[in-house]
Amino acid sequence: MAWTMTDIDWSVFDAGRVDDGLLRLVKAAALVEANADDYVRYLRQVFADNPSLLADIDHWGEEECRHGFALGRWAEMADPTFDFDGARERFSALYRVPQGMATSVRGSHAGELIARCVVECGTSSLYSAIRDATDEPVLRQISHRIAGDEFRHYQLFRRHLTDYPPPPAWRRYAVALGRVLEVHDDELASAWHAANVIDGRYDRRACARAYERHATRLYRRRHVGRMVNMVLKAVEVDPQGRLARWIERLAWRLLSLRVDTTASAN
Repeated sequence: MAWTMTDIDWSVFDAGRVDDGLLRLVKAAALVEANADDYVRYLRQVFADNPSLLADIDHWGEEECRHGFALGRWAEMADPTFDFDGARERFSALYRVPQGMATSVRGSHAGELIARCVVECGTSSLYSAIRDATDEPVLRQISHRIAGDEFRHYQLFRRHLTDYPPPPAWRRYAVALGRVLEVHDDELASAWHAANVIDGRYDRRACARAYERHATRLYRRRHVGRMVNMVLKAVEVDPQGRLARWIERLAWRLLSLRVDTTASAN
């Protein structure tokens, strides 16, 4: 169900329950979510011949921007020195979604939709993890609502996959894996820098590590299992099969190793 900023009970905000590391992560996430207009323009170019999908893309973009502004407002309450609008300007100067492309960077319409499904898997899991990690009442409300939206967005893009011929299995897997690996790209690192490094040179690797460190520590086995289940459905692999169980165990093991590695490096 659609929600608005007035559905959040901002009056119960509790500054004493704000975790500094989680605040830093939310600041960066707010910038990425609020950047949805750029993605809308890109997706409208790619899917220009699909009117029903275009309408859904517009609605999706509105909800994503709402996520960003809700998180940004919370961050400004949690840290009165944080300037959300100023951070958005710094982020835009560092990172922009490619425009003017008539075809998907994923090689096909179906490939683009699979990539979008993977993104929504990740964000739904992230905001579920944030909700379960915080005891600040307002952030719990916001992250719970966003997690639900992102799951519906996943269903939306997965439903539209039936509009196009399915790519061969190897191509579906390659697109999904490629999008998973892009969590280390410039977008998240740029958002971290714009939100948390007011002065100083942009160090992509350091910012990417900082984002990863603060995000991965939030995940529990159930979050990883749900994310793997959703990704496998998007690429037409049985999420209840033996292969799925192996992938889920491997994903959890790799995440745990990343948490241990980033913790020992700091």
